[in-house]
Amino acid sequence: MRTLKLHIQYLGRLYHGWQVQPDRPTVQGTLESALSRMTGEKVRISGAGRTDAGVHARGQVASFTTASGIPARGILLGTNSFLPEDIRVMSVEEAPAGFHARHHAISKDYDYRFSTATVLSPFLAPTVESVRGDMDMTSMERAAEHFVGRHDFTAFCGPEGRQKNTVRQVSVSRFSEEPGTVRVYRISADGFLQYLVRTIVGTLFEVGRGRIDPDSIPGILASRDRARAGPTAAARGLTLERVHYPEGM
Repeated sequence: MRTLKLHIQYLGRLYHGWQVQPDRPTVQGTLESALSRMTGEKVRISGAGRTDAGVHARGQVASFTTASGIPARGILLGTNSFLPEDIRVMSVEEAPAGFHARHHAISKDYDYRFSTATVLSPFLAPTVESVRGDMDMTSMERAAEHFVGRHDFTAFCGPEGRQKNTVRQVSVSRFSEEPGTVRVYRISADGFLQYLVRTIVGTLFEVGRGRIDPDSIPGILASRDRARAGPTAAARGLTLERVHYPEGM
């Protein structure tokens, strides 16, 4: 049996997230169907991140085992021929035996893109959230700094996330800019919880509007009270950018 590692990109707006769900289109389900047709086997893949409905990916990673002898390039080209144009396998490579896309991941990078422009280009709209009104970016940047470090994120995740260990190590939490009046919030961590990034972003938006003090973030984290954080930001602005692995994986 071979273990193969896939690098995948997709636009999530037409899918009910990554994970397979009965009678609903998902990215995992669509990929498994295409890979099964390509290999002639019943394929089940494991993804590095279980992105929510409407969330995109530039750097999703998945793995699966197969008895097929089809070369990696053949699997790449053939699988893409069975996929819709909003999902693409960007590369296929041989992985060490036992490699698992989720279990061996050591950190992930997510970007949230938004714009306060009066008119947002239709070429940006599918992956950029349009935000009304001006934002105090200085306050938002100060608030973002408070998320760096090891914290209990109970106050910033959904109900499913609160059933797990809610402590995560955040190494990056900062803003940058891209062409087209697009601002980007980047967060990197050793793991993520349900709605975590979108709740952090929703809270940062409230800071930018002057509704939450930027230096109140440590108190919100310590409270473990979801009601004290901001609303969950829309899915369309969120993209899984990269998954990091130990050297050799």
